[in-house]
Amino acid sequence: MKKFLPHLIFGNTLLLSANKTIFWEDEKTLILSDLHLGKSGHFRKAGIAIPQNILQEDLFRLLSEIQFFKPQKIIVVGDLFHSTMNKEHELFLRWRNDIGHIDVHLVKGNHDILKKDWYKAANIIVHENNFTVGNFIFTHDVNDEKKIEEKYCFSGHIHPSILMRGIAKQNMKLACFYFSKNYAVLPAFGKFTGTFSLTPEKEDAVFVLVENKIIKMQ
Repeated sequence: MKKFLPHLIFGNTLLLSANKTIFWEDEKTLILSDLHLGKSGHFRKAGIAIPQNILQEDLFRLLSEIQFFKPQKIIVVGDLFHSTMNKEHELFLRWRNDIGHIDVHLVKGNHDILKKDWYKAANIIVHENNFTVGNFIFTHDVNDEKKIEEKYCFSGHIHPSILMRGIAKQNMKLACFYFSKNYAVLPAFGKFTGTFSLTPEKEDAVFVLVENKIIKMQ
């Protein structure tokens, strides 16, 4: 088991990380999805007891990926944020200032509902529906993308996982990277998220994440 595994698409080298990111070596770009920043604060505002260190842990993991790969650009395929403003967004702004030299592109997801001025203040380049770079198209929900047959599509939204069954009939859901012939679905980067189980076809490539390691299942 390793922390990184390579995967090739259209001759491009993608380095899949156990920290739930993809580093696109050819473009020096870090790709991730579904951080849902501010979600824990949103629940606390509603009176639900949620640990306060979840956001800090997610931002630290992301900073570690940035320091390791040294990307020139970051692409988030939706749901960078979870809901309306709360105190956790202020923490993100301070964090963003520390990496102000890196372009951050956000393809808006269904939870990205902050005002345009806020994204501008955070120095985030916003794309309403999709963002195209070369033969790759980035969108939040692959089901909303109409040009999938023309380019390889990267998406998020469903927080994919695979249901693993043990010999003692125990079940375990493991987050995964899912690659079909025409599109990929990235795991949710945010720690405070659920998952949706997928049933892969034989020709699909699936990489599961377990105990800070990544394993190719098929």
